[in-house]
Amino acid sequence: MNTTTAAATKANVTVATIRGWARNGVITATKVAGRWVIDTASLAHRIAIGARRLARKAKNVVLTVANIKAIGGNEWIRGSYHRVYLNDWTEFAGIEVSRYNTGNISSASIGGRGIANGRAHDLLGTVSKVYFDATDGHLYVEHHGARAYEIRYLDGDRDTLNLVARISVGVRTAIAAL
Repeated sequence: MNTTTAAATKANVTVATIRGWARNGVITATKVAGRWVIDTASLAHRIAIGARRLARKAKNVVLTVANIKAIGGNEWIRGSYHRVYLNDWTEFAGIEVSRYNTGNISSASIGGRGIANGRAHDLLGTVSKVYFDATDGHLYVEHHGARAYEIRYLDGDRDTLNLVARISVGVRTAIAAL
């Protein structure tokens, strides 16, 4: 359960928007002692709907060296190669990982839903490079293994995750938001 302030921060909207969603039934919420208490699962579902809408807008984004650098890319030029590397590709895939001081994974989630630490470790090891090639204008995701992975969330749900597509959509969404 979330307060309106916490929900607004999580959804990247105003508190007034959260209150409006609660009043209109867009998200599941109840009033306790005059304050809205927001259902976490309902809020996550609404955030996912907004992300899908933004992703549709992002499909028309033109990739350039400038906008890839603006979202955190590192430009590299050597001979005939001109690339912009995205080293923090997990951010664009919606993968969040917390680590112990030893470097081991302490918790992991995809799109806000928890996954097993071992599965997160496997996913992080599948992608070796993400870069924009300025010579041909394409985004490349170098990976090992299949494009689609079976994910079991900690709540027991299963889903198929297309890591390459998630990265591509995440990059385009980030650029559309500039």
